[in-house]
Amino acid sequence: MIPVKSTQNQRTTYTQAIIDKWTTATTDQRQRGREWYTTAHRFAADIASGDTSKGAGVLAALSANKSWAENCRLARKAFADGEASGHVRDAITKANRIMAGEDPRTVLPMHIKTGCFFLCIADPENTEAVVIDRHAHDIAVREIYGQRERGLGASGRYNLLADCYREAAQRIGEVPSTVQAVTWVAHIERHRG
Repeated sequence: MIPVKSTQNQRTTYTQAIIDKWTTATTDQRQRGREWYTTAHRFAADIASGDTSKGAGVLAALSANKSWAENCRLARKAFADGEASGHVRDAITKANRIMAGEDPRTVLPMHIKTGCFFLCIADPENTEAVVIDRHAHDIAVREIYGQRERGLGASGRYNLLADCYREAAQRIGEVPSTVQAVTWVAHIERHRG
């Protein structure tokens, strides 16, 4: 696991790795990455009959350890059935609370991936929220961890990497969620293909 408290040199290294991944993205990958959260935003509105915040909250609640396709399927099914299913109890409970009208900001852990995922879907132009999932981590550290623990539940480690994405975004001239999405697309496609 990377340290919770890093040196400036480590931060610089992580930030450069993110920028390097950005530069390897094809024109098509950059375009799809730039559109990723906007597309997710529209999907959230669609499944929740126009209530983007509710749709984004349910998507985020049901996102842990699921592919995006499976995440979308579970969220759409939850709204169609009137209750969430197909996930662990904690995720289902959170999704059901959000569908019942609770504010996703009070239901989701806003200091880590799930809460940030909600924020990025609800507002694709959010300049602060950064989704640090296993892929974002692996991009920054230039290593595929596979099933090894990354320790992203520790807010210090999560915030360290989020700050590196913000710094990379500032240097690139994009919002952090766009940098995360573009690098995610490039990373996923490189390792699948």
